[in-house]
Amino acid sequence: MEVIGVEEQAVVGDAMEGLLGLVNESLGAPMAAVWGAAFREVPRHAFLPGTVWVGDELEECSRELDSGGWLRHAYADTAVVTQVNDGAAAGAAGERWASCSASAPSIVFRMLDMLDLRAGHRVLEIGTGTGWNAALLAHRLGADRVVSVEVDPVLAVHAEGCLRGVGLDARVVRGDGAEGCADGGLYDRVIATCSVRAVPPAWIAQTRPGGVILVPWESPWLCYGLLRLTVDGYGGASGSFFPYSAFMLMRGQRTDLRIYRDVVRERHVPVESATSVSPWAVAGEDWAAQFAVGLQLPGVWRAWHDEPDVDGVARRLWVATTDAGSWAAVDWDGSGSDRFTVWEHGPRRLWREVEAAHAWWRGVGCPGPGRFGVTIAPDGTHVPWLDSPDRPVPVAVAAG
Repeated sequence: MEVIGVEEQAVVGDAMEGLLGLVNESLGAPMAAVWGAAFREVPRHAFLPGTVWVGDELEECSRELDSGGWLRHAYADTAVVTQVNDGAAAGAAGERWASCSASAPSIVFRMLDMLDLRAGHRVLEIGTGTGWNAALLAHRLGADRVVSVEVDPVLAVHAEGCLRGVGLDARVVRGDGAEGCADGGLYDRVIATCSVRAVPPAWIAQTRPGGVILVPWESPWLCYGLLRLTVDGYGGASGSFFPYSAFMLMRGQRTDLRIYRDVVRERHVPVESATSVSPWAVAGEDWAAQFAVGLQLPGVWRAWHDEPDVDGVARRLWVATTDAGSWAAVDWDGSGSDRFTVWEHGPRRLWREVEAAHAWWRGVGCPGPGRFGVTIAPDGTHVPWLDSPDRPVPVAVAAG
């Protein structure tokens, strides 16, 4: 365990108890005693690097320069960014983007509870990050029953040191999390601390029949939701979504796309039409609508463009396929009109697909994420469903 001063120990003790109260409030009930013990005996601050980044602007906070502020962030019920730019220096413009974070403690303990762990279980964690989650698992089960995979070698070294520091030396494997860790045998539980757009087959193959895989979900349209799968023993799995969390996407599934760099070209001649479906209805604050659209259009993403340099356009919603083959733009002129101009290009009429997805969702009663699920076939095909596997969700497929 790291050595800290008496004064800092008092601050940490008070902060931990305050955070515990916030986490229990978020969970709606006191956490199980085994997790309460882990919370107190595995301090979160012991796993954070000396510099973290906080707030929407990713402002730097150094323990050396502002120990009080650093500790406040360590024991707030919020995510703390622990790496930017995949560890690379900021570019000429000083741009920073989050590439690793310590998740909010409330979602950490919610996910641990959802694993339904039992003594003797073996757990595979995908995404070691700071190592705190692996340490909590090791405290509960024993370090020899936890394997954690981290793709970033610098993060892996940091996590290994932190785990040793608290005496919970779980095994950290450096590699692609999508491949799991086959030499560890079969696992009773798999938990990911990064989101996926498709569950890697290796995770299913490395989980015992009846075992559980818990993973944050992302569609290109929306990063949101937890998927809890039960492995069937025949190469497949099935389970339901839960309306919690947004995690960084697994590095191997990232798509770095920009509208003007990768999609729209000067030679494109779009088709013009109009719509009464507000772009805010499908890409605004209604996360249930966005989640449903994302399930139905798995290869489609969107981006807002404020005040584009186009006469008569105050705001534009761009919609495009991840293969950059089709796109649509929906324009709002800034007035109170309920009609919006649509421009579409490519083999798919993307806005019509978005309209159809939104209409289907409204037609079945505007369900939230908790009513949806996914069945994964042995060949890796993902089939989303509403309420039960015998009610598949209509999914758009690429033309040609």
